[in-house]
Amino acid sequence: LLNINVGGKSFQIAYKILAQYPITRLGKLALYTDPVKKLQLCDDYLVQKNEYFFDRDPSIFHYIFHFYRSGVLWMMEEMCPSNFVEEIEYWGIHLKYSQRCCRILFEEKRDELSEYLKIEKELEAELEPLETGAQFDGKFLGRFRKMVWNLIENPYSSVPAKIIAVMSSFFVLISIVGMTLSTVEEMKNKTGKLWMEQMEMICAIFFTSEYLMRLISSSGFKNFLRAAFNAIDLVAILPFYIQILFENLEDGDMQYHEELHKVENVSKLGKVLKLIKLMRIFRILKLARHSTGLRAFSFTMRQCYQQVCCLLLFIAMGVFTFSALIHSVEHDVPGTDFTSIPYAWWWAAVSLSTVGYGDTVPDTILGRMVAFVCISFGIILNGMPISILYNKFSDYYAKLKAHEMSQ
Repeated sequence: LLNINVGGKSFQIAYKILAQYPITRLGKLALYTDPVKKLQLCDDYLVQKNEYFFDRDPSIFHYIFHFYRSGVLWMMEEMCPSNFVEEIEYWGIHLKYSQRCCRILFEEKRDELSEYLKIEKELEAELEPLETGAQFDGKFLGRFRKMVWNLIENPYSSVPAKIIAVMSSFFVLISIVGMTLSTVEEMKNKTGKLWMEQMEMICAIFFTSEYLMRLISSSGFKNFLRAAFNAIDLVAILPFYIQILFENLEDGDMQYHEELHKVENVSKLGKVLKLIKLMRIFRILKLARHSTGLRAFSFTMRQCYQQVCCLLLFIAMGVFTFSALIHSVEHDVPGTDFTSIPYAWWWAAVSLSTVGYGDTVPDTILGRMVAFVCISFGIILNGMPISILYNKFSDYYAKLKAHEMSQ
């Protein structure tokens, strides 16, 4: 018998059993005749007891011991997969010796743990700032840039930093409200336009100052431009200056071009100007910088993009299928709106989403049966991913909030 001691617990295994597994650590220990090689396989050797000592976990070694006696590697669900894999790799035993049912459950649990650790790492990176205060040490105006960085990027560093963060969210809301009110007919008079222009100017000045402060406090210009939030900030302030530029071009066209060209240019510039003004709606994305909920939603969409793509694929399949069915049933009805399959796409889309505007409806009994199946399929289809997405969103939100509080 081979006497071994694992973490203070003694075991005895027959040499002939160990010799059946020559590539394992204990198999080599049983087959080697050179004492030097044997000592290289263990942590210590007790001469009095003729016992080889291994400084490993004795609780896991019970499964290794059972493997040598029965030839089957058993695994319990409560064991840590990473720790168990590390132990069996040390003893030179492969997972192929385990039962298929145990191996499948074990690998699923290991994949879940790997995915969990991956998500935890990505969540921490979500809240980790691009810059740190230590990066400004020894650089040009390092102390001043670090102070500016704390004011802009670290709301919990001081009371003024918290005030700036609140003001940033406040000006975003003011800007969105101003853009909304500018489309109201009662606000299109001279006084209303003046108020809207002044409000837009104040918001643009604040956003520009905030962007410049971030640019000054950045340690690298390339990293600054690559950051997603900085790109959002740039998109938030560009429409104001582009609008001023186009308005000046419009005035120039009014002065130096003939009447026909003036009308054409003003019409083209007006359409472009409306598009530029519409870009101000992206300012609401600035709230994600200080909103844990918006970050959790964005993170959920990135993590669940496969489920979302599958949902969109199923919706597209449903739209094509039910639009073809409703067209084949309703196309002979006089005055029908289902004159072709592409015309039926809109009906299929609103029916699958269970909105049902009622602008296009089937007239025949068979068409209504198709509509009922389409709506039922839409209810089932929309109900499938909602629970998954919501559970993941609530989980990610709680974890982001916990990481934020710990930081």
